[in-house]
Amino acid sequence: MAYLLALDQGTTSSRAIVFDADGRVRGVAQQAFAQHFPAPDRVEHDPQDILRTQLDCVREALANAGVAAREVAAIGIANQRETTVLWERASGRALAPAIVWQDRRTAAECERLRAAGWADDVRARTGLELDPYFSATKLAWLLDHVPDARERAERGELAFGTIDSWLVWHLSGGRLHLTDPGNAARTLLFNLRTLDWDPMLLERFRIPPALLARVVPSSGVCGETDPALFGAAIPIAGIGGDQQAATFGQACLAPGMAKNTYGTGCFLLMNTGHAPVASTNRLLTTVGWTGVDASPSYALEGSVFMGGAVVQWLRDGLGLVKRASEVEALAASVPDSGGVVLVPAFTGLGAPYWDPHARGTLLGLSRGSGAAHIARAALEAIAMQSADLVEAMARDGAAPLAELRVDGGAAANDLLMQLQADLLGVPVLRPRLLETTAFGAACLAALGCGLWRRPQDIATHWQLDRRFEPRWPAERREAARALWARAVERARAWAQD
Repeated sequence: MAYLLALDQGTTSSRAIVFDADGRVRGVAQQAFAQHFPAPDRVEHDPQDILRTQLDCVREALANAGVAAREVAAIGIANQRETTVLWERASGRALAPAIVWQDRRTAAECERLRAAGWADDVRARTGLELDPYFSATKLAWLLDHVPDARERAERGELAFGTIDSWLVWHLSGGRLHLTDPGNAARTLLFNLRTLDWDPMLLERFRIPPALLARVVPSSGVCGETDPALFGAAIPIAGIGGDQQAATFGQACLAPGMAKNTYGTGCFLLMNTGHAPVASTNRLLTTVGWTGVDASPSYALEGSVFMGGAVVQWLRDGLGLVKRASEVEALAASVPDSGGVVLVPAFTGLGAPYWDPHARGTLLGLSRGSGAAHIARAALEAIAMQSADLVEAMARDGAAPLAELRVDGGAAANDLLMQLQADLLGVPVLRPRLLETTAFGAACLAALGCGLWRRPQDIATHWQLDRRFEPRWPAERREAARALWARAVERARAWAQD
């Protein structure tokens, strides 16, 4: 039997999953790694921690599955996006900590560029907002602050990559410097229509072209691993940003189908077909994947910075629970939030607001408010932010949402999923396999190496776990949404540089 190996490199942990040729999980491994917060607006990772934990997980998952490397048909990689690594080509050594997608240190620079009139042209070329979320200003910051980095980059001594490129480089023993269009499309340096690096943007952001990875299809064999790593060379046949991979693994293959991933952040993607759709409501237009059929697939995306991370804050910041899994029971112990509203803008607000100066706000407290009300307000905040994205997509002219497919760790929370259905007014569908990011990476690899023949094969492996039907009447939904909108306005533009 041939097997598929999925690498799921996320914001807080690395994972590896071995699937058989029928899409069933055979072995799993996961390791957390440290998060570093050197300043209020900074979030960093040690790139070596990412690499070490990911390689350890591969070996452990193969061992758990009882599968040898020579039995693996292909590797698929899914990765946290936008996180920026700068390394030395000769040694493979990272020159600085990775700047994580949540990092906001370049907010002032983005505002300067916006004031210079760049925003509309950047959006037209890339489909993205001029925001610290994306890689370009992070990379420029590294080039300006790491000693000699800019000069060495100009000489071709350094390499830049998002996490997919960092992993492929080391998996291949330094032979491959690659990325796929979905990851490249998150850098602010990639043109959505030419599907290549944009020379004008490279010049504007002062990025030497010698730093950049070669762009290859998301699905298709692009190289192989160093045989010394796992005992045999394994073809690398799938690369996708985590949200693109999750959309693919959720079988959202037709225009109008949408999924929402509840991870550290929340990411809602709607398939828009083979042509990019420009947003007038500050959503992102992005590449979904290429190499699966004759044309690239595009998506509209809304990004929420604080999703499951809100639950982590309740646990680690406030100490309301000892384990994240306890939040559901605590929140369910009260019938509603008692008027408490939490806006978790701890690192600013993402779509559709794009306000890096917004900050977390807790409103509506009374003497009767307790831990349970705050916990319930936190779950409502996660669902509210996702409802903001669906409303923005509707204003952009997207087809009415018929259902929402969900995944990610927080999708296991039944109360959160019911709140999401109530706030959207449409059914929420949770599959049996919540690891759809890893499954999507495996699907890209399966198609890329020829183990599977048609994208439609993915749908045959998608199985429903539970369907959450909306229960709230329209009046209650509208009142809750109006209260949320008032709270968001109070959180915006709070931080002062």
